[in-house]
Amino acid sequence: MTRISIHCFVSGRVQGVWFRASTKEQANRLGVTGWVQNLPDGRVEVLASGEKEAIATLYEWLKRGPELAEVTELTYEEVAWQDFQGFETK
Repeated sequence: MTRISIHCFVSGRVQGVWFRASTKEQANRLGVTGWVQNLPDGRVEVLASGEKEAIATLYEWLKRGPELAEVTELTYEEVAWQDFQGFETK
């Protein structure tokens, strides 16, 4: 099994629509660890670590987000593995 970490920025209508809470739910369901936080510029930042397939599934979900979100852009880069205990909302 291959473990990877990704660092993402999500743009659009992604604050005030339960994006962070929904991301945490998805991450927990997939066994992904890391964190999610709102940024002052209106974007959401995500750092996620887990099995490659689980990260790919989370990435696909981030493209849409929760029902009320309108994602206009999702950027990401694979970063060095980071080990976290659970998934945190900052």
